[in-house]
Amino acid sequence: MKILITGGAGYIGSVLTPVLLSQGYEVTVLDSFMFRQTSLAECCQYETFQVVRGDCRDETLMKKLLQDADVIIPLAALVGAPLCSRDQVGTQTINLDAIKLLCRLASPAQRILMPVTNSGYGIGEAGKFCTEESPLRPISLYGVTKVEAEKAILERENGLTFRLATVFGISPRMRVDLLVNDFVYRAVHDRAVVIFEGHFKRNYIHIRDVVNVFLHGIKNFEAMKGKPYNVGLEDANLSKLELCDEIKKYLPNFVYLEAPIGEDPDKRDYIVSNQRILSTGFVPEWSLGRGIQELIKGYTILRNSLYSNV
Repeated sequence: MKILITGGAGYIGSVLTPVLLSQGYEVTVLDSFMFRQTSLAECCQYETFQVVRGDCRDETLMKKLLQDADVIIPLAALVGAPLCSRDQVGTQTINLDAIKLLCRLASPAQRILMPVTNSGYGIGEAGKFCTEESPLRPISLYGVTKVEAEKAILERENGLTFRLATVFGISPRMRVDLLVNDFVYRAVHDRAVVIFEGHFKRNYIHIRDVVNVFLHGIKNFEAMKGKPYNVGLEDANLSKLELCDEIKKYLPNFVYLEAPIGEDPDKRDYIVSNQRILSTGFVPEWSLGRGIQELIKGYTILRNSLYSNV
């Protein structure tokens, strides 16, 4: 089976690509390498690996790459509300227009498995779980473009989407800015964090389980196609304060304080049910605690000191 991954050198793709190759899939990655990352260097040993430096918005290039693909995994995106606010044109053209282009160019037989985000739920109702049938009320440009992209994927015959919870865990193309990753980094290196609006809740999922859910979706595509699936940990619908409690179990010297004034620019607040994906036989392997321990080890190696003397 031949798989095309756009954005395959990003945070998720840098973990997903080598796993797919190790399981015998032929993988072509298209990436702009905008972060100058070398995270796919180990994949070059595989004869079944091809890599193309380019842009997912390039129609001529996409036509060429789609000719041989059985499965398409469009990971290319500007991810997160802050980055999307900073580059609104890029957000529209990469997160949405490129997906519409992909849907137009792909044949009906080609399968598309796309990650979106459960941030499309925006601000949920207190105490009420968001399911795949809940109304989508995105509150950021990132959320809006992902909701519209999901709609385009699900309107075609051969597609499914994964509404990912907030992802955490170590990747060769690391993102320290994701919430769990950020809080653990601060706990390791600063031993303290100041929290704004600590009661806001979110759901979480480890990056290795994101990879596992793509493998699950590829192997069970016929039974799963045509639907969106929430992908998160059932026991990790946690507020920011509860998340800090979990981190403190592994780093007892960690101190966290909730600011009496100030606001979090990210207003998402919801709890999520993941029963639909669990009903297909998918079982997450990584608990929040296991991921925190992995991050602590990773941050022993990684220090974000690019513009610092120490």
